[in-house]
Amino acid sequence: MRRPEEIGFDNDKYLEQQTSAILERVNRFNHKLYLEFGGKILYDYHAARVLPGFDPNVKMRLLQMLKDKIDVILCIHAGAIERKKVRADFGITYDVDTLKTIDDFREWGIDITAVVITRYQNQPPAKAFRNKLHLRGIKVYLHYPTRGYPTDVDLIVSDEGYGANEYIKTTNPIVIVTGPGPGSGKLATCLCNLYHEYKQGVKAGYAKFETFPIWDLDVDHPVNLAYEAATVDLEDRVLIDEYHLKAYNIKSANYNRDLEAFHLLKRIFEKITGGESMYQSPTDMGVNRASAGIINDNLIREASYQEIIRRYFRCAVEYAIGLSDKDTLDRIVKIMHVIGAKAEDRKVVLPARKAAKDAEKCGKGNEGMYCGAALELHDGTIITGKNSSLLHASSSLVLNAAKHLAGLPDKMYLLPESIIDSVTHLKKDILHGKMVSLDVDETLIVLGISALSNPAAKMALENLQFLRDCEVHLTHIPTPGDEAGWRKLRVNLTCDPEYSSKSLFISG
Repeated sequence: MRRPEEIGFDNDKYLEQQTSAILERVNRFNHKLYLEFGGKILYDYHAARVLPGFDPNVKMRLLQMLKDKIDVILCIHAGAIERKKVRADFGITYDVDTLKTIDDFREWGIDITAVVITRYQNQPPAKAFRNKLHLRGIKVYLHYPTRGYPTDVDLIVSDEGYGANEYIKTTNPIVIVTGPGPGSGKLATCLCNLYHEYKQGVKAGYAKFETFPIWDLDVDHPVNLAYEAATVDLEDRVLIDEYHLKAYNIKSANYNRDLEAFHLLKRIFEKITGGESMYQSPTDMGVNRASAGIINDNLIREASYQEIIRRYFRCAVEYAIGLSDKDTLDRIVKIMHVIGAKAEDRKVVLPARKAAKDAEKCGKGNEGMYCGAALELHDGTIITGKNSSLLHASSSLVLNAAKHLAGLPDKMYLLPESIIDSVTHLKKDILHGKMVSLDVDETLIVLGISALSNPAAKMALENLQFLRDCEVHLTHIPTPGDEAGWRKLRVNLTCDPEYSSKSLFISG
């Protein structure tokens, strides 16, 4: 829970202006608007980190207010299903995230009208996913790669191009088009349906709902640079929208992909409508009132500064484990240089590294590896942990933080030796595991069991909820069990790009 002095964003102001802007846009287009949602509708933790006070589900609150006026189309790229692309913040694949999104929307009282599998080319995993949705009663459409794209506008906007894809039937004035991540085919889905609408004489419109970049902040504002850092793998850059400047003599920020695609998109709009383009600039297309919610710019700047450092650590780790290339790492390093940031400016980095050195001095480690971890509580207190033959550094940190919050002595043992011995016996002698010390996931389970008979453990367990949104840094790449445990605790986790073991394969 943030204190008032830590809040830099007013959700109510944002909701009021964003809702009004959407309704105004609907009225402009004959009461039929295809609204492409960039970013995440639910659980937008990036926005919550760079805009302190931002409700990660505020966009869903907005849709709930408009639910009698909306249909929702969910897009997923067939290639993402085939590659088993993963949504990093949940650790789940895009197809699983699609199922989760359908469930989440239903919990908010909103049904998904249809799922569209885009750029479908008979990929077996995509076909299997379609069947799974059909069996669960979900309406599924298949959209194929658009013929002629991106060079032949006459072919793109024809019955052989957009017209070759089936029209997605909707009944409400606002059609929300979303997906699990970038490249889901949201824009193409909107344009396909626009083509069909105009063929039927319905002069529908298109608009884009994106939170970042914030168009009426400077290109080099930290919140816009944090967007660049978040999309560094896509090579996104925030630039001045020259189209908008030329048309209206107003400086605005937009990102390179929209700017590069706008000339083509404008021609497509003109071809679909048979007249002038709906918009004169990429900024025109957007419905973005995020700046209306900013009430403390200094807080936003500092939060964005810290987010860029977190993104640097993530990128460094992805490079270390082979998920990104050197060019991507170089781009995030350049952004760090632009804002004058160092890795050590993250408060938990140096304490974590010191904890690892302390572990080495004590001779406590696993396979000769000495690991440290540090956590910053919401009151600024720094808690540390180090690894041992019984616990991972992360596990030690969780227990130390819980004890501190519960007001328990630091040297008090919360986990019964008998349970630890039993788990160790299971991992080593029965399952023949090589790593027997407890990871975070296992530690949380053992703590829960201990709480049944140990009042101190119960007090510590109850205080775990206050770790949510705390800052954590590890001197090593977490094992799957550590990462899963930290994800459940909902902390902001970073780590040095170092392995916690000399083994090349780590299973838990």
